[in-house]
Amino acid sequence: MGLDQVELFVLRGDDADGDHGYLNAVSLILGRIINECFGRETVAPDAWNFLFGLLRDWCSALPSRFAPFAREERGLGLALPAVWMLQDCHGGPFIRDEATQQELVRPAMAFSHQVRAARLLFRQHPLALTQTSCRRTMATISQKPTTEPVVIKPSAVEIKNNILSSRNLELAVRHLHADGLVVVEDAVPHADLDALNAKMVPDARYLQSLGEDGPFNYNQGNLQQDPPPVAEYFFPSIFTNKIATQITSSILGPRPKWTFCSANSAMPPSSPDSPPQRQPVHSDADFDHPHHPFALVVNVPLVTMTPRNGSTELWLGTHHLSNLSAQEGAHGERASGRIKQRLLDARKEERGPCQPVVKKGSIVVRDLRLWHAGMPNLSADEVRVMLAFIHFAPWYRNPMRLRLGEDVKGRIEHVSGELDVPVDWVGREEVLGEYLRRGFGNSYDFGQEA
Repeated sequence: MGLDQVELFVLRGDDADGDHGYLNAVSLILGRIINECFGRETVAPDAWNFLFGLLRDWCSALPSRFAPFAREERGLGLALPAVWMLQDCHGGPFIRDEATQQELVRPAMAFSHQVRAARLLFRQHPLALTQTSCRRTMATISQKPTTEPVVIKPSAVEIKNNILSSRNLELAVRHLHADGLVVVEDAVPHADLDALNAKMVPDARYLQSLGEDGPFNYNQGNLQQDPPPVAEYFFPSIFTNKIATQITSSILGPRPKWTFCSANSAMPPSSPDSPPQRQPVHSDADFDHPHHPFALVVNVPLVTMTPRNGSTELWLGTHHLSNLSAQEGAHGERASGRIKQRLLDARKEERGPCQPVVKKGSIVVRDLRLWHAGMPNLSADEVRVMLAFIHFAPWYRNPMRLRLGEDVKGRIEHVSGELDVPVDWVGREEVLGEYLRRGFGNSYDFGQEA
């Protein structure tokens, strides 16, 4: 039997059928809309006006208790939960309402998508509405990916225990796979960041003073800078952050290998004759690499990052597009890994870049393959330091090793069960004399041995 032969429910503000009647009614209305659109080449104006009238009448009869966070008495046996969520919270198949566990079949989400689909369809002129345009309209129900990264805000308990809940960990893993990047706020104590920043800002000024002889990346406004590898600056909350390792090991496997420890510093102009510059969009994976996750970068900004002080431009989702054919410049060159302009133009149409604000105390976990670009520091005098640690999959045969002062040993012994840390231990004076003489970013080899 066709849906046009099914009698619509009579809807009233005091409808005895409760939520079920309203949900069944809008499902029937949407079914008629879909049948009308896909069952013939064009939709007659009279039919379109009739369907629109059904939807309008349904909206008019909808009780106020359907509004998000409505406080009206709910009654018993209603299909919709008493508390509505503004987005799908992926919390599992159950909702707890006043100590009563009810199965949740996501009626709120179904309702939201049904109304959205109807609104999108009715925006089009009925005479221009064909099967093709209907299909395109229905396809837009799937929300276009946002350009902004997902930000996880751990609870006080998670922060105290240095471990994410299973739901927040799932969120991190999901968006690392989908977007190639996720942000976790409040993961690092500000006092530790301030202490390290007080040392690294003068170091950055020194490296900037070297000019063409400095370890700059693409341009002299972005420096490759190692943190001081001695005990008084080696804060476990920063360098071996447990939440960061929890996330990377969930993606890469147990005991990922930490073989790279450095930073990127966005520098304000040294003089009026050297205006701030941006980097080209590039990938740090400027070599033939696997097409599945093999390396994650843990970034820790020492201050809040904003577009003004040079927060990184991000092209979310592009780790899925990463390969050598998309790049210009050979590995080892200062400007290797640049993404071809035609690919950037095409990607903008689908999902453009963003330059997010990242709060102080956050960690950012990024797939090494993701397209990104260092941006100009437009501030007058604020140096923006962002630490960068790379965790490789335990099976990935990257030959690099850290060089740390011997007095750091006691600060990383406790992580041996969580992280594999290949280290060359160096005397304190020696390591302090060499850590500011490292190479630029693309001089490092992130590939693996045959």
